[in-house]
Amino acid sequence: MGEVIVIEHLTLDGVMQAPGHPDEDRRDDFRHGGWAADRSQDPAMQEAMGARMSSTWSLLLGRTTYERFADYWPRQEPNPFTEALNRVQKYVASTTLTEPLPWQNSTLLKGDAADAVAVLKEELNENLVVFGSGRLVQSLLPRHLVDEYVLMIHPLVLGTGRLLFPGSGSALSGLRLADSTTTETGVVIATYRDSSA
Repeated sequence: MGEVIVIEHLTLDGVMQAPGHPDEDRRDDFRHGGWAADRSQDPAMQEAMGARMSSTWSLLLGRTTYERFADYWPRQEPNPFTEALNRVQKYVASTTLTEPLPWQNSTLLKGDAADAVAVLKEELNENLVVFGSGRLVQSLLPRHLVDEYVLMIHPLVLGTGRLLFPGSGSALSGLRLADSTTTETGVVIATYRDSSA
């Protein structure tokens, strides 16, 4: 049985929206895109992500993140990260996309995302790694389908933007800190396990 591992860049106030570049995600008139770019090449963060991608794994994405990744990664110069993302099996939760999906090794999940992920966890031996995909992650919370959170918490407060854990009464009953480290750029990498998973 596989686990769902969520890897997210967050600000101190919990914003996860558009960490990579200014035009990444302008929803809700978000004007702070690219807030993590200055620290994104930190070796400790790359190591934390790479560790989840080095054993057997698949990629689990929501529609918005999938479309951005599918537009970006296949066009990058060969390197281990790019090759891993292009090669890996990808599962996509979307009610608007249709098959065939454009990025190699991509499968569209049918029906309710949480139901489909619950089935995948039972059927697959590999872990399902999630980058971004906030709405997908939030849909998994009530069923405690996320086993591990790797949160890269940046020393920054934005005061606006989409939150990973919005204040709408999520079903998380508690998390257990499994590991933490602070990078030279001041990012805290905190790994949490869902206590009820």
